[in-house]
Amino acid sequence: MYSFIQRCSVWLLFSSVLVMTGCQKEASVANTPGAEETIAQILRDETRQFVVATATGGNTVTGNRNPQAGVPRDYPRAKFTFLTYALARTGLMDDLARAGAYTLFAPTDDAFRHAGFQKLSDLNNVPEEMLTQILLYHVIAAKVSAAQVPAGPNAEVAMLNAAKAYVTSKPGPAVYINGVSVIIADIMAVNGVIHVIDRILFPPVGDLVQTAVANPDFSFLVAAVLRASQGNVNVAAVLSSAGPYTVFAPTNQAFRNAGFASEAAIASADPAALIPILTYHVIAGRIFSSDLTEGLQPAMLGGGTTLITLAGGPMIKGNLNATASSIIKTDIVATNGVVHVIDQVLRP
Repeated sequence: MYSFIQRCSVWLLFSSVLVMTGCQKEASVANTPGAEETIAQILRDETRQFVVATATGGNTVTGNRNPQAGVPRDYPRAKFTFLTYALARTGLMDDLARAGAYTLFAPTDDAFRHAGFQKLSDLNNVPEEMLTQILLYHVIAAKVSAAQVPAGPNAEVAMLNAAKAYVTSKPGPAVYINGVSVIIADIMAVNGVIHVIDRILFPPVGDLVQTAVANPDFSFLVAAVLRASQGNVNVAAVLSSAGPYTVFAPTNQAFRNAGFASEAAIASADPAALIPILTYHVIAGRIFSSDLTEGLQPAMLGGGTTLITLAGGPMIKGNLNATASSIIKTDIVATNGVVHVIDQVLRP
């Protein structure tokens, strides 16, 4: 199992009550638990199944259409074994058993496995305080139903660990948090509501530059940003500012494939040549994967546009790239934006 530092890299790589608006959501639960049950009781009940209203008006058991991909997805039963174990280990399950008003975005067991936790004991390798902060990042201290999630896009909300997350509702209907799809919404409890998600939400570790520094697979990118900042544009200062910005971050191998054999080679490059390349990887604004649409041509910070395609998997193409770059990881949240990982350096 990974060390604490490695675990941080894993999450980087995947990685007031709201103003109320919205419409009835596709994933409204048809047989919600009785008002006498707490969030903790619902999570602990491994026999429970939820019937979810679909867009066509029919019902499926613990499943709904995945609005982000636009294809059917089946969830035989949303299981919360990992979540209940983690909540018990940190003592937070006791809080969810008390009176109050909470909104819990509940990751399924599959969400934990996707993040690298293959068995329950793997959770013991995460420091308790770190695990606590991750879990608190899934809870709002207010009861917010799916219909109350604002259209946004990406309305800011404070989570229980004081970090910010971003929620959106869309026609379809669909609800997202940090670009992650809510697959089952509105499981009502006496002390709040549960929305089921199929990914873990990892809180930001810092701004965009700090996020890159914390990830060893971005060391070439960090070297490029530092070298470019010696020119007439301080790229590091821009990416550390309030923003928000969206960065399409090439991996170290992407830089090697683009002709930069080492960090030393980047450090000796002309800053004037690096600046237009790096700023061509940045969009002004916070753009999660759920905001990407087929044929989107976002304006890049350094000028020019790129092309987003989704058929066959999300991709982004630079003007002078022979082929499009795959977006291999999405929605790594920073305090001043979001990072998506790509496998090519974009050419303006």
